[in-house]
Amino acid sequence: MDIAKRFNENPLLRPSDLEPGIAGMEITCLLNPGVFRINGKTALLLRVAERPKQVEGKISFPVYNDNGKIEIVVFDKKDPRLDASDPRVIRYKGKDYLTTLSYLRIVVSDDDVHFREDPDYPPLFGEGALESFGIEDCRVATLDDGFFLTYTMVSPVAVGVGLIVTNDFKTYDRKGMIFPPHNKDCAIFEEKINGKYYALHRPSSPELGGNYIWLAESPDRLHWGNHKCIAVTRRNSWDSARVGAGGPPIKTPEGWLEIYHGANADHRYCLGALLLDLNDPSKVLARSVEPIMEPVAEYEKNGFFGNVVFTNGHYVENDTVKIFYGASDEVICGAKLSIQEILNSLK
Repeated sequence: MDIAKRFNENPLLRPSDLEPGIAGMEITCLLNPGVFRINGKTALLLRVAERPKQVEGKISFPVYNDNGKIEIVVFDKKDPRLDASDPRVIRYKGKDYLTTLSYLRIVVSDDDVHFREDPDYPPLFGEGALESFGIEDCRVATLDDGFFLTYTMVSPVAVGVGLIVTNDFKTYDRKGMIFPPHNKDCAIFEEKINGKYYALHRPSSPELGGNYIWLAESPDRLHWGNHKCIAVTRRNSWDSARVGAGGPPIKTPEGWLEIYHGANADHRYCLGALLLDLNDPSKVLARSVEPIMEPVAEYEKNGFFGNVVFTNGHYVENDTVKIFYGASDEVICGAKLSIQEILNSLK
């Protein structure tokens, strides 16, 4: 039951629409933007993934070295010690590497369709050892005292959640890792509940448990505790392999509405919805049986990594949620959903 109304202009942004931000690289993918409104405009905080132009018979990719400089690693595709079966992550001599290096770039729009870069907003690159494989998939929570950016810090030792705070997207206060490994998909609620801040996050536990959505609370958005698991994967379902939060939960009279992603064993990513209690968001009132959006358009089925719709961000106008999403791990698209229609689908 796909109830999303896709923009006719999709895809809104392709890798060829932007110039590479790293010298000597090419943009392979645009992915999963955080969304915010600023100065009457819609802004997307894109994840941009870059790598060197590929040469026949070789695989090459960028990493930050110990000095914080980008260097290129090259492997021979015929090397028996190389496992390059996944286009996103390769393994060499038992060590994992990402095939691209991701960072964050801002584009703005007056009409939610035509996006352009604004030189006033500089890109955000990884910094330090815990971001040496880049930074990914940023969610933006708009609160009274600023914009709170939760994103994935990627390095050879771990994947964790970082926090950056800004008021203007020109100067940034990096707070470091707020959810330790292995964790990602963190979305902060955009207002306090009973005097506390809340966030959704996704720890991974392959030995016992799985890739589930958890809830945490905080007095200050830096120190998080009282963790509770609120949504697990479901066997033989569209979300059987992993689930994770999308953008910040949306406050409705019936509860907090969270649009989340789920994937099955074939890595097919769809979107569904959770409805959480207004006063106690650890209580799940309802959950999608079928997806509210699935990869059915050509640009969602085919790309760098096909059969993917994945959102980190949206903004709300009356009953309409405008989501901006990554399709097939390559292009950026837009769609509208009716809040009432989503709520009706949960009944």
